[in-house]
Amino acid sequence: MTSVKEFRVEREPTATATGRGRFAFTDDYSVFDWGQMPDQIPEKGRSLCTMGAFNFELLEADGIPTHYRGVGPDAVPLDEATEAPRELAIDLVQVPDLPFDDGAYDYDAFHGAAGTNYLIPLEIVFRNTVPVGSSLRKRGEPSDHGLDHDSWPDEPVDLPEPVVEFSTKYEEQDRYLDRSEAERIAGAADIDALDDLAREVNRVVTDRATEAGFAHEDGKIECCYVDGEVRVADVVGTFDENRFAYQGQEVSKEVVRQYYKRTHPEWVEAVSEAKAAADRQGVADWRPLCDVAPNPLPEGVITAVADMYAAGANAYTGDAWFDAPAIGDAVDAVRNL
Repeated sequence: MTSVKEFRVEREPTATATGRGRFAFTDDYSVFDWGQMPDQIPEKGRSLCTMGAFNFELLEADGIPTHYRGVGPDAVPLDEATEAPRELAIDLVQVPDLPFDDGAYDYDAFHGAAGTNYLIPLEIVFRNTVPVGSSLRKRGEPSDHGLDHDSWPDEPVDLPEPVVEFSTKYEEQDRYLDRSEAERIAGAADIDALDDLAREVNRVVTDRATEAGFAHEDGKIECCYVDGEVRVADVVGTFDENRFAYQGQEVSKEVVRQYYKRTHPEWVEAVSEAKAAADRQGVADWRPLCDVAPNPLPEGVITAVADMYAAGANAYTGDAWFDAPAIGDAVDAVRNL
């Protein structure tokens, strides 16, 4: 099980053939790589599943290959679902173990077991803007990305062209990679093909977001390699994988991140310190080194965030899947958290 969705296998993949399976989206949430937090956000799972299916079908209609097969136990198209789905049917590929030994991850061992069908151990990140909270602000100056600013301003900044970056997928702490290291970690998958695919996904999601009244700020994809073809995997274009804004207000998991930064900074700082200590000690799992646990969210915050996910999914897909406030009202509620 991942932090927010359960993984169900119907037919195991092999080194030469894909399998079949499903993601079952829970109402759990995760911030700062913590994993499952102490409470849940009602209907969040269905919101993510609905948006993910909607975007996969947009990608497929645009000729972009994916692992998507439909929604629900019968793997039907989204428009045949009678209610907001919780399960996403997918093709499965191999996911070998990534050994960690002597302070380093062994990607040669990973690819030695991968065969011709495997989940590429990278996340490909695309950015259209640099919102408040973006990690890009910590890793470079505005001038590095074609911006005429001496320092990062206190509001989101639009980029002149999308930026694509690569980060690790299966390491305990995500880290950004230069192009040559990303190419090595990708294995047989072509790094230029991954870059191109991310830009195509970004284009499709950005166009849909604009049609629905959202600004698409940034996001990520994961990909699988199947017999020489790179396909979009995991889930795409949700409020957990991507950052959107509506009328200047964040509409994504970033709302919860920023809430914890404001109201529980001691936990956020303890997480950062634990990650740094794990690096110094050469251990993979930093969580046992964190001596502060996150507080549950207040009931009013849970309600506002749940409405944000549901109302956002309604507005993005153009269908009333959820009994939720209008998107403008839901946005105003989280704006005031």
